[in-house]
Amino acid sequence: MKILYLETSSKNCSVAISDDEKLLCVCEEVSENYKQSESLHSFVEWALEGAELSIKDIEAVCLGKGPGSYTGLRIGAASAKGFCYGLDIPLIAVNSLESMKEPFLGQNYDLVIPLVDARRMEVYAAVYDGITGEELVTTEAKVLDEHSFEEFKDKKVMCVGDGAKKAKEILQLPMADFNEEIYPSAQYLVKKSLEKIKNKDFEDIAYFEPFYLKEFHGVKKKKSEE
Repeated sequence: MKILYLETSSKNCSVAISDDEKLLCVCEEVSENYKQSESLHSFVEWALEGAELSIKDIEAVCLGKGPGSYTGLRIGAASAKGFCYGLDIPLIAVNSLESMKEPFLGQNYDLVIPLVDARRMEVYAAVYDGITGEELVTTEAKVLDEHSFEEFKDKKVMCVGDGAKKAKEILQLPMADFNEEIYPSAQYLVKKSLEKIKNKDFEDIAYFEPFYLKEFHGVKKKKSEE
């Protein structure tokens, strides 16, 4: 099955294509300006070209559903739904933090903890087994302090993501490593996506919403005086 992967929850606008587990092409770019709206469809075109496929060859779409940037998730979800409607193919959604653990599994860490910056001292976080990848602590919005994750102070831990920078300054984890250069990436959605396809765990395209985790708080406009 030829699958298109979209990951737009962070500063990394990321597109990949696989034929079952074989990765055919990846196209991604990290930008401080969150360029998903202007880059996503170009990246899809380039990935298809690199994979030597047309959009009509795609048999399913997998979306990194968040948590992360509200605007980025809206853009990714709208695009994924559009492809699925237009091609009459299924939509799969995978927690974006799942993709962040993949490069570190089997690397002699007891735990992998993705940390996505959610502003101030808050992060989106989950905890995964460093060998099996099993989720040990479900995804949550967490305010970091010196007691955060202290139950893992005797474990060899890899903290990854743009939230790892502030975590490094405050967490009391003597055996932890920190990698703040890791962002959710479409290329690491393949394994989980294939599991969901095998189990026919598809989304209802009409009603699907990204995993925002927190409500969006925009700037309220002042009411004009009458």
